[in-house]
Amino acid sequence: MRVQVLASVMEEEIGALVRRMRLSSDAVIINQCGKLGYEEERHGNHLIRFYSFPDRGVGRSRNEAILRADGDICLFADGDLVYEPGYGEAVSDEFKRNPKADMILFNVEVEEARRTYHITERKKVYWYNCGRYGAVSFGVRRDSLISSGVTFSLLFGGGAKYSNGEDSLFLKEFMDKGYSVYTAPVTIARETSGQSTWFQGYDEKFFYDRGVLYRYLYGNLAGAMALRFLLAHRNKVCAEVMLRQAYKWMRAGISEGNG
Repeated sequence: MRVQVLASVMEEEIGALVRRMRLSSDAVIINQCGKLGYEEERHGNHLIRFYSFPDRGVGRSRNEAILRADGDICLFADGDLVYEPGYGEAVSDEFKRNPKADMILFNVEVEEARRTYHITERKKVYWYNCGRYGAVSFGVRRDSLISSGVTFSLLFGGGAKYSNGEDSLFLKEFMDKGYSVYTAPVTIARETSGQSTWFQGYDEKFFYDRGVLYRYLYGNLAGAMALRFLLAHRNKVCAEVMLRQAYKWMRAGISEGNG
């Protein structure tokens, strides 16, 4: 199986990026910058294709990468990832081990304050627990991805109206169309520390935007799932704001999502 990284980056240079990310597989890189352009480099048997676009938005750039993907297994990436040695073989081995999986979610190490999950076992993912995984954890069979017709939302994520959640919406829509998603306790990359493009703390915008997201994800169950989220993570997300206020902000976001 040929593993291909689909990366969304900003203002990068191909050689420096490949070295920093330690890419050792094929890759399609969408560089958000002020120009149009195309470059490619070969690293051993691997081809790195580097497209530059003036358009901004993580959802848009991930969709551009999907259109240009031709690998067997696609991994989504950001420019702040550093891949583990042998990640391509590790990903390929997991798909060979589980032929029923259309998508497998892998561990990507992040700083503790931003960690939303850590996979310790192989199991199936369902609609009610899909909201914790970021796109950089996704490994997906390209044939399943293309046949599903699923793309990333342009309403959510970096450069969009609402802060984040394009990955959760993508994952849920993929499963809603009947495709199978599993986890694997395999670490494929780590995230380098740096300033988030969307996370500015657990403030009103964070809770409001998450409320909008929950309406899209959970429909009429959005209010209950919002309360579940706050209660499960109150020591982290409600350290500087009362739970009641956070819930009020989330409810306001849910109401906008209803509109």
